[in-house]
Amino acid sequence: MLLWTSLVPEPNDPRKAKWITAAHRPSGQEAWQITFDATTPVELLHDIHADLLDLYLEDRHSDQDPLYGDETAPYEAYAPLLSCGWSHDVKTDGTQTFLAPEGLGGVRHRYAPGFLHGLAWRAWGGYLSEPQWQARFSSGTPTTLVAAFTASLISTEPVRRTAKDVPFYTRHHLNIATATAKQPPGYSPAAPPPSGPRPGPTR
Repeated sequence: MLLWTSLVPEPNDPRKAKWITAAHRPSGQEAWQITFDATTPVELLHDIHADLLDLYLEDRHSDQDPLYGDETAPYEAYAPLLSCGWSHDVKTDGTQTFLAPEGLGGVRHRYAPGFLHGLAWRAWGGYLSEPQWQARFSSGTPTTLVAAFTASLISTEPVRRTAKDVPFYTRHHLNIATATAKQPPGYSPAAPPPSGPRPGPTR
């Protein structure tokens, strides 16, 4: 199997570049593909590629082929969204859509039985009419990876951003946290600080 990730540049507009991850069968036929806009938050890219590495290593050391035949139910990918208050709208065209409480993000899933080709999952940040970024998962993409993506999407772990990195119309939705140094295990404020350089803040 060939598994690869590549940044496909767009010379005239760097924001329109794409990150593409794809898996091919030994025959050379593409099994599935994930596409991220270059503007997708780096934390989402990091988390899904970390899970992809785990899945790849599991595939190498087992006879289950999780990269080809993942048996994870779609519910595992969208249940965390529901538990965080995302709305759920089901259409008779075979799609269901989940929207963030403030309306600044969503996930759409094509659930119709017999749907074998094309786009199975789509996610976006910002308003759907003018998204800041989009992610697309083709049919055949392991649901485990989609679940890793949605878990990262709703993570409340702080991230580093400069003001220019945040769209103006979304800034009033931010919760600003002061960066603090990560303390070593067993460290107490009453104890003297450890010697040497202090570790940097985490995201």
